[in-house]
Amino acid sequence: MIMDFVKFWTICSLNGIVLDEGQMILIERYASELIYWNKRINLISRKDEQNLLERHILHSLTPLKYLKFKEKALCLDVGTGGGLPGIPLKIARQDLNFTLIDSISKKIKMTDMFAKHTELKDIKAICLRAEDYEKSNNSIKKFDYIFSRAVARTDLVISWVRNIIKNDGLIVLYKGGNIDEEIDAAKNKFRRIEIEKINIEMNGCPWFSDEEKKLLICKINN
Repeated sequence: MIMDFVKFWTICSLNGIVLDEGQMILIERYASELIYWNKRINLISRKDEQNLLERHILHSLTPLKYLKFKEKALCLDVGTGGGLPGIPLKIARQDLNFTLIDSISKKIKMTDMFAKHTELKDIKAICLRAEDYEKSNNSIKKFDYIFSRAVARTDLVISWVRNIIKNDGLIVLYKGGNIDEEIDAAKNKFRRIEIEKINIEMNGCPWFSDEEKKLLICKINN
């Protein structure tokens, strides 16, 4: 069954992700714009459009079930594409300060438009490769949380962002399937890395368990 906004809100509530009416209006607006522009620019898989709420927006919000985020934390979304997971997370936690980056110009232009249409403060989109962030004018900023959703192997993402994460910061990676070898490779490459694997389980939505969706919570011990 295709998830509608009422079911989406209900499942969020069942899993401790509380969204008020204003936040749901922003979620609906974002979802509508993403679907509209996806027909012109490939932001998500076309076959996934009818599953946008479940497989993309709800998926983006899953860290809120498992982690307690610092208030007003500085966050970076690496390889944001059409604003996932950064925009849904920002809508749900409006105190967070989000920077969204992607190397594909046409995608980041759309994401910048989506972000501006939320009318939320402290969210910006930049066309930039993650591995170039440190060399950019933004290099003095270090982040409390760095998110990356289905962008690259764990060791590669860590290599991109290890110098722009705070000492007590967390790198949150969205993964699926059997990733034990990937985790081992990252641990072998970065000896001071701690990686916690969380199997995502969302009450009322078996898709996450069925598809073996996971979060990797990575911390670099300096």
